Amino acid sequence: MVVIGGAFILAASDNPILNDALSLSVPAEYQELIEEAGNTCPEVTPDLLAALLTQESGFNPKAQSPVGAQGIAQFMPSTWESSGIDGNGDGKRDVWDPEDAIPSSAKYLCAIAQDVKDVPGNKQNNMLAAYNAGTGAVLKYNGVPPYKETQNYVRSISALAGQSSKGGKPGTAVTAPQGATALKVAQKMLGTPYSWGGGNASGPSTGTCCSPNGSSGTNTRGFDCSGLTVYAYAKVGITLPRTAAAQYAASKRVQPGDARPGDLVFYGDSAASIHHVGIYVGGGWMLDAPKPGTKVRFSKLNSMSDQFGIARPVHDTSEEI
Repeated sequence: MVVIGGAFILAASDNPILNDALSLSVPAEYQELIEEAGNTCPEVTPDLLAALLTQESGFNPKAQSPVGAQGIAQFMPSTWESSGIDGNGDGKRDVWDPEDAIPSSAKYLCAIAQDVKDVPGNKQNNMLAAYNAGTGAVLKYNGVPPYKETQNYVRSISALAGQSSKGGKPGTAVTAPQGATALKVAQKMLGTPYSWGGGNASGPSTGTCCSPNGSSGTNTRGFDCSGLTVYAYAKVGITLPRTAAAQYAASKRVQPGDARPGDLVFYGDSAASIHHVGIYVGGGWMLDAPKPGTKVRFSKLNSMSDQFGIARPVHDTSEEI
């Protein structure tokens, strides 16, 4: 992860709460705190704050990352020392107490928003980018910096916040027949070559350059992992975002025991660092476009060790940065 002076470390709980809408996914004991803290400044809304806490800790007040980020808002100790507040007026600032940590996170976001207020572009995106990569990076690049993880971070939180801002349910989740149809569509692509950046709603296409290991898709007509899912779901009337991380943000999390054919299986260490997506088949298998040099195939769910979760697409989509 790229963090240059950022206060928080990307950390997602093992069981992030992602239901039909953010307003439903916020535990009852935190709703009033988030609604109040989410009006600290114009750039911070309750929806955005809830989305951020969803991604940072899954609303786990005891969350602690390996590098030391603490609590529901995943403050690093040094940042808590300078920016933590006594939100509940009990005479102490406790990073493990959501009544202190939630208003502190809003206050810190607002301070960052002020630091980058003169940077052109979307003010919330710039604020979130500074929150992840540091104010200096946003000032240097005059906007969201060209760091893949930071761009995914901004995209994912914005998508989650956008879902709840529309009121009520963010969109109807795909039905079982739709999921089965999407899987059937994808299955017809078995044997299609992997192409980095390849694939769209119309089918296989030449890709782009280049993957992290230098593989280019410019001369290969086929799919990468998220291009395959875009194509499959386009056939059932759902427009998915192009990247795997954004697809996760535009989907409804389901528990493994509730997964059904057509659901999407995501891999990564956090919601913002998701790097792979496949289509759930059942029985411990998925259909995916695994990596350069392979073809669309059936793969075991445990073929990669960092399975993050399973989610079901909804009709709403997220906006690309």
